[in-house]
Amino acid sequence: MKMNYFVVGTNDMDASKVFYDALFADADLQTVSPNDRMTYWIGEDFAFAAAIPFDTKPATNGNGTMVGFCVGDKEDVVRLHGLAISLGGTCEGAPNQRGPKFSAYVRDLDGNKLCFSD
Repeated sequence: MKMNYFVVGTNDMDASKVFYDALFADADLQTVSPNDRMTYWIGEDFAFAAAIPFDTKPATNGNGTMVGFCVGDKEDVVRLHGLAISLGGTCEGAPNQRGPKFSAYVRDLDGNKLCFSD
């Protein structure tokens, strides 16, 4: 079994597109927007989306919910953490060795927690 896709909620699709387009700029991903409320970044064995909630209530982040991205090596972890911060994200844990993984944590513009690891 493998995960099919992951979706985070957003209250501002335009801002989410700018954030994730820049964050994923070096990845070989295709951006697909099937409608005004959802945008996907899709690659081989990778599908991530930002969506305005279908129920039209404000998007919120889940306490304890996190999306983890295996990004390559330590330099990539440091680079993506810095990039996310420069795009308006907030630091939730600076790049550091944590157990067997070198990782860093940020929150996106809507407060969704992301982890970058080697």
